[in-house]
Amino acid sequence: MLLLGHRGDCHVARENTIAAFDVAIENGCDGFEFDVRLTADFQAIVVHDAKVSGVAVAKNTFRRLETLDGSGDASYRLPRFKEVVARYAASAFLDIEVKVPGLESILIAQLKQSPPRRGYVVSSFHPELLLEIAKRDSSIPLGLIAGDRWMLSRRRELPLKYVIPKQHLVRSELVEECHRLGRKLFVWTVNSVRTMRRMAELGVDGIISDNTKLLVETLKKTDLS
Repeated sequence: MLLLGHRGDCHVARENTIAAFDVAIENGCDGFEFDVRLTADFQAIVVHDAKVSGVAVAKNTFRRLETLDGSGDASYRLPRFKEVVARYAASAFLDIEVKVPGLESILIAQLKQSPPRRGYVVSSFHPELLLEIAKRDSSIPLGLIAGDRWMLSRRRELPLKYVIPKQHLVRSELVEECHRLGRKLFVWTVNSVRTMRRMAELGVDGIISDNTKLLVETLKKTDLS
């Protein structure tokens, strides 16, 4: 079972930054989940929200967004996707959440240039986006993120390697179905000891948490099957 930080470790560091990713790895996680968006000058950058300091990511250049970021510490600035993949390709499992269309070619090219050796998944809430990636490169492992039952139901129509539901959607039947179909199940965002242990007992393949120290301390490798 993989232990993954949610946007790195946003419990003690600014989410989706090199600092947050480093904390997740230093705390003993196998990797982390992070978000990717596209700027107006076609730069794939790591950021969750559609706006940075009130300015739309999609309508501004990466350089402009950097000036608005307001962080003097290089480890806390907005990173580029290629920087994250290259930095962690040898050391971390990467759950790459794609927030918007238009990133497909950039993602595929960068993943071929710096293939994550500990594995990865390209995940999204948007089924059409996943289908477009599959159309361009069927070797890319895809994951559907689901926050409700309707979105979860769409897993049946997609070429998935991973199913990534919110914790309240996870039941033993779903875990069994995924394994029967050769899929893996990751669960998000799990921040309590009780739920971490319950998900481990259900046999999920990965747990995503904001608090990576608590996650690793609760589910030490020696305790996992």
